[in-house]
Amino acid sequence: MDEISLTGLTVFGYHGVFDHERRDGQEFRIDLTLGLSLAAAAASDDVADTVHYGELADRVAAIVAGEPVNLVERLAARIADAVLEDDRVENVTVTVHKPHAPIAQTFSDVAVTLRRGRS
Repeated sequence: MDEISLTGLTVFGYHGVFDHERRDGQEFRIDLTLGLSLAAAAASDDVADTVHYGELADRVAAIVAGEPVNLVERLAARIADAVLEDDRVENVTVTVHKPHAPIAQTFSDVAVTLRRGRS
């Protein structure tokens, strides 16, 4: 299985369980790894034969900047579902980083990772 990775996509969103998170928003970072065959794209050298990562970034950014959710777990699931709408993608790993989460202790990042595939 081949892979396409997109890491560090940074998008401002309004997700969280606290009122101030939904009011003020914060940056989220998204990492994606798509499992798929890249044989057709390698043979044709045509972007139409692969997942266009610029369009993928735009689509994911729209989800993160869009309708708020309470949990990053749900946000990650929304992203995974959108990625899997492309029939070429066999599986996806999504990590949603929330580096400015409202945690009292000093930390550098908190993240949720989920893996989804075709059944």
